[in-house]
Amino acid sequence: MVVEQGRKKAVSLPAELAKKIKLFEIHSKKLIHTGFAGEYRSVFRGRGMEFDEVRPYTPGDDVRLIDWNVSARTGELYIKKHIEEREQTVILVVDLSRSGYFTSVDRTKREIAAEICCILGFAAATNNDRVGLLLFTDQVECYVAPERGTRHALRIVRDLMLTEPVSRRTDIASALNYLNRVLPRPAILFLVSDFLSPNFENPLKIASRRHDIVAINLSDKREKDIPVAGMIEIEDTETGETVMVDSSSQDFRQIFQSTLQTQQAELAKLFGKLSIDYVSLYTDEPYEAGLRRLFAMRSSHF
Repeated sequence: MVVEQGRKKAVSLPAELAKKIKLFEIHSKKLIHTGFAGEYRSVFRGRGMEFDEVRPYTPGDDVRLIDWNVSARTGELYIKKHIEEREQTVILVVDLSRSGYFTSVDRTKREIAAEICCILGFAAATNNDRVGLLLFTDQVECYVAPERGTRHALRIVRDLMLTEPVSRRTDIASALNYLNRVLPRPAILFLVSDFLSPNFENPLKIASRRHDIVAINLSDKREKDIPVAGMIEIEDTETGETVMVDSSSQDFRQIFQSTLQTQQAELAKLFGKLSIDYVSLYTDEPYEAGLRRLFAMRSSHF
């Protein structure tokens, strides 16, 4: 595992990767300038209030807000004025397991996850939030402590794209348990995964009591729609195991679809029970609309 607390040394990026990251940055900043940062701010609010200034008391003000020290010193009533405590900590929690490399289009789930995190990172940085990164498989692959600034947000995207995971498998529980240990204060956790992971309900329940968790479920439609092609070999990308199936079999196709529907229904039920906002995104669809759906969903809660 790589744990990074300070500034990372400059890394020479391959030209193709550097170009891709630059395109992410341009696209993200374009979205930010067209109102995305404002939408982010409106639904990811500060958790408390901080003192701003005092002002003269006017009839109707809450007497509990009177600043008696200033009032005694000036001979007139003054009240304390507060503003929303804006600064927050945002952690981008990204699944790097082997299933993230699957795609039936021109971009993998991992690449789309990086784009989404780039947008969210810049939106958070624009609002002066501290942004951190946790990359995981069935272990924590990399942790970057949260800091402020757009330069740090861009560095996080580079780490996401450059990190080569040690493991192929997924264990969401280990990632959540790690964050529960290292985060001293409540944070917003953007959990980006395809959620093909066993037994993470209890760690998710514990984390949701302390943190504001937002789940982004990334999928490829080919994973859920096997073509009719007779006997084919299917590989589990995380274990490397293969199995021969008859894709033309009506029974097989019904069982396959039923299993997927049950998994998705159980996932939605779990998120609902824990009051976790989530959105399902597909590799062949524009993700911006999905993120805005997520924001609209959250705004309806206020």
